[in-house]
Amino acid sequence: MRPIDYGDRVKIALMDSGIGLLAAAAAVRRLRPDADLVLSSDPDGLPWGPRSTEDIVQRSLAVAEAAAEHHPDALIVACNTSTVNALPALRARFEPGLPVIGTVPAIKPATASGGSVAIWATPATTGSPYQRGLIEEFAGGARVTEVPCPGLADAVQYADEAAIDQAIAAAAALTPRDVSTVVLGCTHYELVAERIRAAVQQPQLPPLVLHGSAGAVATQALRRIGVLPGPGTGTDGGLTVILSGRVSELPAAAHTYAEGRLLAAVSPAR
Repeated sequence: MRPIDYGDRVKIALMDSGIGLLAAAAAVRRLRPDADLVLSSDPDGLPWGPRSTEDIVQRSLAVAEAAAEHHPDALIVACNTSTVNALPALRARFEPGLPVIGTVPAIKPATASGGSVAIWATPATTGSPYQRGLIEEFAGGARVTEVPCPGLADAVQYADEAAIDQAIAAAAALTPRDVSTVVLGCTHYELVAERIRAAVQQPQLPPLVLHGSAGAVATQALRRIGVLPGPGTGTDGGLTVILSGRVSELPAAAHTYAEGRLLAAVSPAR
């Protein structure tokens, strides 16, 4: 595919089961304010985690198809569950015409310096062959603890403050007190990253390092289509929101988070 020129208009689509895609979308927005964004999610099918692999693949394809109808230059799969279960099917369907960028937990950079590392993830991902494979491949000498976070993604999805606090506290209780780094293994968790930091940080230890995936996948999407970070055309990009195939507006819960408020200020796509 011919690389897009620096001054060309860029359109990036992102897909997820829910509002976890806000973090990566905000990262794209910061890197290329001129990029048009297409956010495609599946509130009618939530949650995806307990579904069968076949079901996740079919729902992922449907959400991606809805985004592809808007002719983006790249598609970010801003969902760990979809990446694990459906990335090969998505690439088979859309590439090479539409580059598809998956989301991988940042285990490699988080464990590069060794030390004590915790991976916060959904119960379905925690202990999965996929996550264990990443740990075996990249952890090296780091001491890794897998921390299941039941209910946290759902609580974030619906901006349920009490449930968020409860789920974070439960996961923090399972996290070693000497941990120096936490991998945020679900895109929803990045929306409450500072609350996670506050719950895990021990006063006598250096500042906790959090590793999410939003910045990396945003950068990779631009790289795949030959676009550099920067002002681009110098005009602000627009926003299209698709909820289970229907063009709509950002869900009310999205406005709870800084990333959602940033995107809410973006004008509708022209």
